[in-house]
Amino acid sequence: MSLDPVLAHIDDNIDAATDRLLDLLRIQSISTDPAYKDDCDKAANWLVDDLKSLGFDATKRPTPGHPMVVAHGEGEGPHVMFYGHYDVQPVDPLDLWDNPPFEPAIEDTAKGKVIRGRGSSDDKGQLMTFVEACRSWIAIHGSLPTKISFFFEGEEESGSPSLVPFMKENAEELKSDIALICDTGLFDSRVPAIMTSLRGLLGEELTITAANKDLHSGMFGGAAMNPARVLAKIIAELHDEDGRVTVPDFYEGVPEMSNAILAQWDGLGFDHKAFLGEVGLSELAGERGRSALEMIWSRPTCEVNGMISGYTGDGFKTVLPSQASAKISFRLVGTQDPHAIRKNFRAMVQSMLPADCTVEFKDHSASGGNQMSTDHPAFAKARAALSDEWADPAAYTGCGGSIPIAGHFKSILDTDAMLIGFGKDDDQIHSPNEKYDLESFHKGIRSWARILHALSK
Repeated sequence: MSLDPVLAHIDDNIDAATDRLLDLLRIQSISTDPAYKDDCDKAANWLVDDLKSLGFDATKRPTPGHPMVVAHGEGEGPHVMFYGHYDVQPVDPLDLWDNPPFEPAIEDTAKGKVIRGRGSSDDKGQLMTFVEACRSWIAIHGSLPTKISFFFEGEEESGSPSLVPFMKENAEELKSDIALICDTGLFDSRVPAIMTSLRGLLGEELTITAANKDLHSGMFGGAAMNPARVLAKIIAELHDEDGRVTVPDFYEGVPEMSNAILAQWDGLGFDHKAFLGEVGLSELAGERGRSALEMIWSRPTCEVNGMISGYTGDGFKTVLPSQASAKISFRLVGTQDPHAIRKNFRAMVQSMLPADCTVEFKDHSASGGNQMSTDHPAFAKARAALSDEWADPAAYTGCGGSIPIAGHFKSILDTDAMLIGFGKDDDQIHSPNEKYDLESFHKGIRSWARILHALSK
């Protein structure tokens, strides 16, 4: 099947594709608010109907929460599974929107035309790039270039409570040769990127207690142990002078990136001074000898997210607090075991407690990182296809955050995932006035058409 007529069809029909996206954006599919349950159902129905119109065997699948959409198409060659989510974030604060968030429109801006509205970038605009690529392949050739399935979720923005059970119950149906996820963006808003690593997340909350009540610091200060002092010492000991985390065995399972990947990252020309300067900072604070992109994309972290102890109101109160607490998170990479790290962290804290102090722990998230192997032939094919579409050559990048679905594809379905997206840094996802550049939508469709052509060979 030839590619050029498909690209021409995409160009000739971009207005109709944009109108379809605007229709989907009008549906108020806010998953976290029960008041919008019917709207989430409506969005799922819209997608089922659209995929059926293209010839896919599409169905809406019930869950304890919002429905999944699963669809299968016929085709020769490798089996591709495309994942996206149709639910969106709440719109608050509403008064900061320039226009109603569910009345999407095309706007002219200083940087070009944008599609403005809630969900335009996260994730309706992104998922529709793939649907529209399939539409053009079918319109030109009457069939798909390879076997394609769809898996759309309706609870991604509310913690995905139904996702893992659904994947386990339908594992055989959902397996494929490669999974594609379009919920990411361009590097520096210009370089097409394939994310090959995601950091996991471990959350810990600890409360240290000394006396059985707050004490007068004049009467007890110096004689009684202060839990705030104990907590401060523990936190100070979590890193050494080189910025490395001191929790025992913390670095077990942390991989070193290949020289080829590091060279690619260096070639991106990332300016950490400008990056930090935007938030009023100037110096790197992580592991000594590592670049900023290494720190963000491929190295684990330990961060204090909050501390509280004693009197924190207006004015001054000479209290010696009874308790001190902190919330601490660990970003994890490679094969680091979050449960082993939790155990070792707690043992470390316990070992540092003086007499008259006790500690209570409360666990939060515990998910490992994900490292995608670029040895899978789909990665090189997709990178070449993206490089053909965009002005800058595509790069393998990392992500400092977590996208759990990528790990679920591997752990539950034994399927490697490629994360490719076309969002830009200023898309304001989760914020008022969310937008998706018309260029991202248009070139995103063309990019997927090229990738499907490459994967079919």
